[in-house]
Amino acid sequence: MGYGELNIRSYNPQKDRARVEDLERRCEVGPAERGFLFTDTLGDPICRIRNSPIYNMIVAELNNKLVGVIQGSIKLVTIHKPPKNLARVGYILGLRVAPLYRRRGIGSSLVVRLEEWFIASGVDYAYMATEKDNDASFKLFVEKLGYVKFRTPAILVNPVNCPMYRISSKYEFEKLKVEEAESLYRKFMSSMEFFPSDIGNILRNKLSLGTWVAYPRGESWGEILPSSWAMVSVWNSGEVFKLRLGNAPTSCLMYTKSSQLMGNLVPCFKWRGIPDFMHPFGFYFIYGVCREGPMSGKLVRTLCRLVHNMAAKCRDCKAVVTEVGGSDTLRRHIPHWRLLSCPEDLWCIKGLKNEERESFYELIKTPTTRTLFVDPREV
Repeated sequence: MGYGELNIRSYNPQKDRARVEDLERRCEVGPAERGFLFTDTLGDPICRIRNSPIYNMIVAELNNKLVGVIQGSIKLVTIHKPPKNLARVGYILGLRVAPLYRRRGIGSSLVVRLEEWFIASGVDYAYMATEKDNDASFKLFVEKLGYVKFRTPAILVNPVNCPMYRISSKYEFEKLKVEEAESLYRKFMSSMEFFPSDIGNILRNKLSLGTWVAYPRGESWGEILPSSWAMVSVWNSGEVFKLRLGNAPTSCLMYTKSSQLMGNLVPCFKWRGIPDFMHPFGFYFIYGVCREGPMSGKLVRTLCRLVHNMAAKCRDCKAVVTEVGGSDTLRRHIPHWRLLSCPEDLWCIKGLKNEERESFYELIKTPTTRTLFVDPREV
């Protein structure tokens, strides 16, 4: 490499905690034209993987300086490849390289080392997510390391602000017990791509605020389900880490300032503006969106508004976020602002076992219209 000896090793909490946090603060996430996101891990650098079944963090040192870090988690999920339709997958996240040490091969060295850990742990596929216009990430994973474009889900962001949404009296709502929610998810969503086999652990996690269903007033919830119904679960990501927007687009800044001004000048109009994302904020993540029946789209929208009103009571929660398959018609029913959302996130995947190369090619050929389950632990 020509810059000294690169040492790649496992994360040591006693030695590395403060240095990893400092690196995280100095590294931006996202393309410059859309604004950078900075992450505050609240004193726990492995907070984004700690709730996964198996996880690892790897760091890179150069001349005794911590210059890079990467995280990975492993789980068993539904993947449509005969004969089992199940696969052990490794998720790559949190790749950071200090700004002054980029373009020296440190990022690729970290990914390769993490892949070695995946292979030793019996992982079938490694996958990662990035913005579709993140050229540096695309060149590293796709052009250099052999990852293949897999799915392009949409990240939908709805700002949390006042006034609260008015909830229609046409619908009934019910919070489900964890056991009932797990049973419904396994019945209706277990064939969905990337559905986690340990869904019960997700629902029982302290960060999962609960699962709610909505159905038409006058019908009942029981063994026989209503004619139309919808279900969502909510994850409090703000308890794990905080985000802060830097270098925001001018349009976003102008809209934020003008909406705040209008809200102060004419409060009677209940102007709905953008919260202050320039200071650390948390967010709620909606996952496991499931629906059945002719009115289910309206019921999903109503549940999303209910979650917004819940989030409005949380002091640091500034957004409600969800992620759906790029071709999923569900996105039409989820309240979101285009200015803040990402219409195409990019998921890339790589087969790690030579004997499964043929099934891997079949996997990446599957239609992109399949519904996708996004694990809240990986947000």
